[in-house]
This record gives sequence, C-alpha cells and structure tokens, in this order.
Amino acid sequence: MENKKFYMTTAIAYTSGKPHIGNTYEFVLADAIARYKRSQGYDVFFQTGTDEHGQKIELKAQEAGVTPKEFVDGVAAQVKDIADLMNTSYDKFIRTTDDYHEKQVQKIFKKLYDQGDIYKGHYEGMYCTPCESFFTESQLVDGKCPDCGREVQPAKEEAYFFKMSKYADRLIEHINTHPEFIQPVSRKNEMMNNFLLPGLQDLCVSRTSFKWGIPVDFDDRHVVYVWLDALTNYITGIGYDCDGESTQQFKKDWPADLHLIGKDIIRFHTIYWPIFLMALDLPLPKQIFGHPWLLQGDGKMSKSKGNVIYADELVNMFGVDAVRYFLLHEMPFDNDGVITWELMVERINSDLANTLGNLVNRTISMTNKYFGGSVTDKGVVADVDADLKAVVDGTPAAVDAKMENLRVADAITEIWGLFKRCNKYIDETMPWALAKDEAQKDRLETVLFNLIDSIEKGAKLLASFLPETAERILKQTNGGNVTDKPEILFARLDMEEVLKKVEELHPAVEEEAAVEEDVIDIEPKEEITFEDFEKMQFQVGEIIACEEVKKSKKLLCSQVKIGSQVKQIVSGIKAHYTAEEMVGKKVMVLVNLKPAKLAGVLSEGMLLCAEDADGNLALMTPEKEMPAGAEIA
Repeated sequence: MENKKFYMTTAIAYTSGKPHIGNTYEFVLADAIARYKRSQGYDVFFQTGTDEHGQKIELKAQEAGVTPKEFVDGVAAQVKDIADLMNTSYDKFIRTTDDYHEKQVQKIFKKLYDQGDIYKGHYEGMYCTPCESFFTESQLVDGKCPDCGREVQPAKEEAYFFKMSKYADRLIEHINTHPEFIQPVSRKNEMMNNFLLPGLQDLCVSRTSFKWGIPVDFDDRHVVYVWLDALTNYITGIGYDCDGESTQQFKKDWPADLHLIGKDIIRFHTIYWPIFLMALDLPLPKQIFGHPWLLQGDGKMSKSKGNVIYADELVNMFGVDAVRYFLLHEMPFDNDGVITWELMVERINSDLANTLGNLVNRTISMTNKYFGGSVTDKGVVADVDADLKAVVDGTPAAVDAKMENLRVADAITEIWGLFKRCNKYIDETMPWALAKDEAQKDRLETVLFNLIDSIEKGAKLLASFLPETAERILKQTNGGNVTDKPEILFARLDMEEVLKKVEELHPAVEEEAAVEEDVIDIEPKEEITFEDFEKMQFQVGEIIACEEVKKSKKLLCSQVKIGSQVKQIVSGIKAHYTAEEMVGKKVMVLVNLKPAKLAGVLSEGMLLCAEDADGNLALMTPEKEMPAGAEIA
C-alpha cells in the first residue's frame, strides 16, 4: 500500500538578522513532528526557508555597506546553519530570492490582477519603516508607532490592493465547517471575532517606496509586497506553476497538511493566505497551528533589550539533544514558555542526567556485572512485571494521541513516564539483592531483560524528539547484548560553573540587568490629601471576557465582574497580554473613574498596572485569593 503523504512547513525566517532561540524553537518543533510522522509510515515532505525581501532589509544592507542580495545571502546561511546545527531533517530549504519562486510570484500577481482581484489605488498615512506598516493618526501612541514605539513619517504611495472582502464569507464558512483548520481554538476565536466578522479591509500588495522586492512585471515602479511574496513559498517550493504546468510533486503534496507558525503571524496565514488560495482556485491547507512564544526570563527576546539567547551558545554549553529536549518539553501547548540558563541546568540534571541517563547507566552496568553483558528472557515472572509491561505497552498509544493533537510536550512527558516506571521497577525488584541468591539467577536475568526491553521501546519512541540520544541508547543496549562500558548520556552540571560561563558570554548584559532589577525612580507627582484619596474607589475585579479593540494596535477591551456588576474597561496593554491570557485574572480596578471613549469604545474604569524601566507592564493582582468586588483600601 502506498504511504500517505504529509506535507508540512515552518514559517520562513525573516533575514533581518541571526535567529535567536525563540525562532529556532519552530525548527525543532517542526522537525519532531516530521520525524514522528515518518516513524508512522507517512511520506513526509518538510519545507523551511527564508523570507528575504522588504524595505527593512534594503536599509540594513545600506547600513552594512553591501547589496541587499549580499546581505540576505549572509543571513540565510546563518539560518540554514542553525537549522542544521539543531539536527532538523527538512527536505527543502526555500529562499524567496530563488529564481523559480520570483517568476511564479510575478505570474500569480498578474493572474490575480487580470481576474480583477487586484486593483491599483494609493495608500496614505503615517509609515513605520521597521514594521513596514501604515497607521492612521488615531492608531498612533504618543505620535509613535503603536507596535514598536519608534518614530513614524507621513507617507502617500501608489499601490495595488487585493479585494479581501470578496472572499471573506467563503473563508468564514470554511473556518466554521472545519474546526481543525486553525489550532489552538483560541487563535481561531481571535481571528473570527477581531478580523473576519467585523469586516476585512482590502490589503496592500505592492510598494513603490523601495526597490528590494520582486518587480511587478507589468508595472515595474512597483515591487510585490511582503505577504503575497512570502506566503506563496508554500506552493512554489513544491512546484506550483500559475500557467497550469505544476509538477507531480505539487499535485501529490498540495494541500499542505500542516503550516507550523508563530502566534504573531496567525492572521496572515489564516486570513490572507487562504483568501489568496481561493483566488487561485487551490484547496486550502488542512491545518494551521499557531504555536506560542519562547520568552527569555520575563519577556519577549529583543536585541535592543540585550536578552537574546542563540542556539549555538546553548548547544556549545549543553549539546544539541539537551537543547532540543528543553525546547520541546518546556513549551506549553497554548501559553508562552520561558527559557533561562538556570532552568536549562535544572532540567538537564533532573530529567536527562538522572531519570534517563542514570537508568541506562545502571541497567548496562548490572548486565555487565552479573551476566557478562548479555541477557535473554528466562520467563521467571513476578506480579511487579505486569505493571511495568502495562506502562511500556500503553505508552505508544498515549504518545500517538498527544502527537495527533500536536501536544509535543505532553508526548515527551508520556515517554518520560515510561523511563520513570523503569526506575521504579529497579527499586521494586532490587537486582543487587537478587544477585546474592544463586537460586534467583534466572529471575535476575529476566528483570534485566525486562529493563533493557523497556528502555529500548522508550528509546524508539524518543527518536523523533532526541534522535542522537535514542541512537546512542540503542547502540548500547543492543537487544540485550550490551556494550562493555556504559556511555554517559548527559553529565550532571554545576549551576555555578554554568552561570560563570554565561557571565563570560554576556558580561555587559548581566551587569546591566542586575542594576535594573534593584529599583526604579520616577518623577514625583503633586501631593494629595487623604480626602483626595478617599474619593477613589478601588476593588478587586475578575475579567470574564476580553477581546482586541478593532482598529487599535494597543487596546484590549475587558468585561470585568465587580461584585454583582460587570464593567467594560479598555486598557492599552495588548503588547503585554493577549485577550486569552486576560480571561480569569483577578485584577485591581479603579471603579469610579469617569467613563470615556477610547478608539470609539466606552471604558468604565481603569485596570492598575506596574511598569518597569523597559516599559513592560504587569497587572496588579491580589496576593491571596479574593472575591470579585472585594474593596481595596
């Protein structure tokens, strides 16, 4: 029987600079899914690559004194090196500067123009170059870009636009009838409520203010703008041809089974991309999964903050599979994960060195010590064997169920449950005690055989996630004919030594962070009297619903339960919290603030937040559990 196909992609990395460990997470996550699908007999095609056009790159190349092509060649090589370093088994690495891609993008643009989906108009507003985005005056925050806080410039520009609204109803119908299309569900709700249901704006798909892009071949003052160029890599990379001469691979592999992307670009993949495909009369991808972010300490990684960690630094310190383990196991399904050097050391010592490494080491050592390195099943069974067998035999199905829903961290937890059960089995059977009684020799051999058999089954499951480690385990256990000396899989690490090496890597960042964490001084305000304070009513509120404010880059609108009332409160915290994260939080509310309209939405109070020197916000929440409505005095 022919293998079922499975075509999956990552988002293509933007070549503005070297990818940090948060970007690298996506490579590793995709690789684990691809390897697992192959182990199930799927004919997998795994594509990744780089997104290489745009004004930001044109400017960075100017700053570096090189051509844009020279600049992206250098960064694309770094991206590919990191994907290779992390042992990712991609089948294709596409670059949007590849000739075949550029030719197809030009053909696609012309086709969409000829059939009336693209028309010429002009764009006017305040333009942010780093974000490559236009904003209206009302969307600016203190006159600056609402996304990155940088200066904006007035700009008016001729552009081609795509008629998004023409296909909106068809897309809404598809999303409603295909619940698996956007995952996790929270991402689907966000797209429907905040973008599709309120009505789609036409999308700018060309630019004239810079040249580093794919030229519109029938109007060469224009270059194709980012999303129509970048998103189409998913079809051009497997041989799509706009003239109807697509390759056999395209006919076999499209539609994609999975687009794996970061949650920050979910809108472009679940709204723009499906609509482009509808306009091209192509089937939609089967599933788009928006994974959460990997954060450094308490915030998103940023070069300007100096808190960026790179994959090669981690690998040099801990090894490839230790880094893969952390990335895959520590990332929740639907919430952001956190990486710190300290957490890495803790996980390596507890999970890798102790639970797994020590288990393999002890089992091989005892097999050598008691049986000269070779054991078979003597069939001397005890009650305790049944539970071990049940756990080992049940783990593959449990892992399958988790992987079917892309719950990779949970799948690894299931495998570690098998290894933990093996460790418990050693404690229960006490091979060292059995070895003292010659009459128990066959029982001892059966115990060690059971352990080796269980470890090997666990290692085979582990191969998709930690491929090198799985191979090293199987080489040592070898079906019961073990190696003469066990190889240490993961050495225990000394926290102080690791942190000392980190300080040598990032001395300035560490010192700066230490200063910032102490105190913050702010400009004092005018003194108030107790009577002034008494006028303010503070209460605990519980956020029961929250959504993004349409046409605002900064605002969230929360429904806040305060006692028996529900107040609507608009807050400028979208850069720090998602709407999903807000729901269920207990917060401090200034209840009797005069109602006001923000971006056209009524706000009936204020949520209180703390702000650090970098502008990061944290909601003020009660230290202990308090009912909604409790007075704050």
